[in-house]
Amino acid sequence: MSAIVEKLFRLKANSSSLRQEIVGGFTAFVTMSYIIFVQPLILSTAGMDKGAVMTATCIASALAMIVMAFSANYPFALAPAMGHNVYFVFTVCIAMGITWQVALGANFIAGFIFLIISFWGFREKIVNAVPASLKNAIAVGIGFLITLIGLEWSGIVTADPGTLITLGNLSHPAALLSLFGLLLMAFLISKKVKGAILWGIGTNMVLALIFGLTEFQGIVDKIPSLSPTLFKLNILGALKWEMLGVIFVFFFLDLFDTVGTLIGVSEPAGFLKEGKLPRANQAMFSDAVGTVGGALLGTSTVTSYIESATGIAQGARTGLANIFTSFLFLIALYHLYPNLLLLKASQHSCLKLIRHTLRTYRYLKYLVLLNHLVIFLQFSLSLFLPIYL
Repeated sequence: MSAIVEKLFRLKANSSSLRQEIVGGFTAFVTMSYIIFVQPLILSTAGMDKGAVMTATCIASALAMIVMAFSANYPFALAPAMGHNVYFVFTVCIAMGITWQVALGANFIAGFIFLIISFWGFREKIVNAVPASLKNAIAVGIGFLITLIGLEWSGIVTADPGTLITLGNLSHPAALLSLFGLLLMAFLISKKVKGAILWGIGTNMVLALIFGLTEFQGIVDKIPSLSPTLFKLNILGALKWEMLGVIFVFFFLDLFDTVGTLIGVSEPAGFLKEGKLPRANQAMFSDAVGTVGGALLGTSTVTSYIESATGIAQGARTGLANIFTSFLFLIALYHLYPNLLLLKASQHSCLKLIRHTLRTYRYLKYLVLLNHLVIFLQFSLSLFLPIYL
C-alpha cells in the first residue's frame, strides 16, 4: 500500500510523509469548511434549495480536489469561491432578474471554455508571464487581505464610515477567544510544535463550547437530496446575446482568481521553479473540471482556495493531502465533522489571522523599502490609531 502511495504522490521526492499529508489535509479542510454552510445560505437567496446546494458543494469540491491530486499532485484545495457566489446571486439573479437555472447555464459555459483552453496551455502561459516581483507582491497582498478578514470576523476590527476600519469591541468574548487563539498558535509555532495550528483550533473549539460561544448540534444526519438542483441548469437560456457579458465575467473571475491563488500559495510553499509553476496547466484543469461539475450538480464557480496555505504550512506537499481533504468534504454530507462541529467565526478568524499574518511578514522582504514602510504604517495606523468621529 505504501509503495502505491509513494508511486502516485512521490512523498519522499517532495520531502513529505504520510503524517504531514494527513495533518495538512485536515488543516486545510478545517479552514475552508465554512463554505459548506455559507454557500447554501447565499445561493438560497436566489431560490435554490439549501440542502441540495450543500450536497453539490461537497461533491463538486471533492471531485475537483481528487482531479488536482492525481493530475497535478499539488495540495491545492478547491471549493466554490466566495465573491463568485455573491456575484452569481445578487448581480446576475437578483439585479439582472435572471433565473438561477440560466445563471448556472452561463457558469457551465464559462467553465467549459475554461476547460477547453486548458488543453492549449493558455492559462499556464499567463501564470508564467507574471513577473517575479508581482508573484511576491501577490503573496503579500493575499496575506494582508486574509489577515484583515480574520481581524474582521473575530470582531477585533470593524467597519467605520470615517476611517473605513477601526478597532472593534475587544471585550467581546469572540474577540477575546480569537486573540487567545492567535497568541496560542503563535507560541506553538515559535516552539516548532507539530500540528500547532490544529492544537490551536482544538483548544479554541473546546473553550467556545465551555463558554457557550457555540453549540453542539448533533453528529450524524441524512444526506440532503441533490435532486432540486441536479442537472437543472439551463444552457440554452444562457446562449443568448444578453448573457455574453455574464459568461465573460464568470470566465474572467475564474481565470484570474485561480492564477492569483496559485501564485500566492505556491510562492511561499516553494513550488515555483525559476519563477514558473510546474504542472500549472494541470492545476488549472482541475479548477475547470470543478466549475463544470459544480454547475451540473447545482453550485457556483469552483476554484482554488487560498486556505490551502494553512495545510501547506503544516507540511502538505503533494496531492495526497487533497485526497484527505476531499474525503472530509464527503464525510461532511453526513454531518460527521463540520456540520455543525462548532467552527464559528471566532475559530476561523484566529486561524486565518495567525497563518496569513506570519506568511505576509515573511514575504515583506521582497518588497522595496518604500512599499515596506507605507504598507506597514497604513495597516498599523488603521488598526491601532482609529479616528473616532
